[in-house]
Amino acid sequence: MTAITFIGGGNMASALVGGMLARGQAATAIGVVEPSAEQRQRLADRFPGVELFAATDAPAVAGARIVVLAVKPQRMREACSALAPHVAAVPVVLSIAAGTRSAEIARWLGGYGRIVRAMPNTPALVGKGITGVFARSEVDRAAREAALAVLDAAGKVLVVEREAMLDAVTGISGSGPAYVFYFLEGLEQAARELGFAPAQARLLAYTTFEGAIALAQASAADPASLRAQVTSKGGTTERGIATLEEAAVRAAFVRAVKSAAARATELGDATASEA
Repeated sequence: MTAITFIGGGNMASALVGGMLARGQAATAIGVVEPSAEQRQRLADRFPGVELFAATDAPAVAGARIVVLAVKPQRMREACSALAPHVAAVPVVLSIAAGTRSAEIARWLGGYGRIVRAMPNTPALVGKGITGVFARSEVDRAAREAALAVLDAAGKVLVVEREAMLDAVTGISGSGPAYVFYFLEGLEQAARELGFAPAQARLLAYTTFEGAIALAQASAADPASLRAQVTSKGGTTERGIATLEEAAVRAAFVRAVKSAAARATELGDATASEA
């Protein structure tokens, strides 16, 4: 009998399972429903002791204090339909599937309302994620804390009061790693064009970014103040920042984040219309 059952055994589920095990959770308290025999074997090799199931049935969720929906959005309806006959006694269902709103999940679960919806990002795969979380009013404090404990295993957690804010989380931190990688691409390219070998360019770009984040996190100053400290009057940084400002890079970046958030809303609307 498992205490936590994951439906779906892909990368994000594996990250959460690995994080919980690293924090002392007993492997025997975790179950994973994964239809693919090949993936079940990979999970068995990586997480000895975790109970594995080929399908969502009564034994898979018996005694679970939380069920985590960790399937791709296009499989959510199918996963919920399979879970629905067995979900009544489960204190809380946590969804980490992008784009599927809790109202649709509740409908597919036959009216079950104790749902927490979360939007993690890919750095969760290395324990450095941040996850936006919304809990429906039916979720009591104990169930909410149980869901947060699962998500905390993969990084930081931010609770939002309105489910619609998860679309903003998607635009900021869900898509955010791609923005960072985009910046790193540019910094690497500039370094190569200035004469550095590819490995040297990558070292300069990655270490500069890592160091700047560490400095920001260690400082009480805001980013604008930290930037001003580096930007001497008439110096090299001032010239570089002026070029970025002339190209309206910051305004374009803000528009990009808002566009991603708007697209998250559109996708949620499309899923709701299909439900």
